[in-house]
Amino acid sequence: MNWLDDIKWDDKGLIPVIAQEAISGDVLMFAWMNREALAQTAALGRAVYFSRSRGRLWPKGEESGHVQTVHEIRLDCDNDVILLKVTQLGHEPGIACHTGRHSCFFSLYKDGQWVVTDPVLKDPQTIYK
Repeated sequence: MNWLDDIKWDDKGLIPVIAQEAISGDVLMFAWMNREALAQTAALGRAVYFSRSRGRLWPKGEESGHVQTVHEIRLDCDNDVILLKVTQLGHEPGIACHTGRHSCFFSLYKDGQWVVTDPVLKDPQTIYK
């Protein structure tokens, strides 16, 4: 039996994926994978996602250079969510978010509003051409 057959793919053939920084434990981003993306991630040791907006595979860092080296691939208890333990490359500290921040989770709900808590490490205008 193929290890990919153990996964509960949604009706579009996708599974949600959380990328967590291996050293700090920071949750960097949320994305999607299809079978091909997950197989490539396992084979290459670097994150390859499925971009729903682009409708194709999306090797993390293909435009920005902010590649994720994958150390572990974990499947949750219901077999319907993947956790990647990664090292975020391309800038120190690593930038995972297209806004130029370390993590995509930079807004904190506080007192009835969203407060931006993390700085922009690199202007996105200089990351994407």
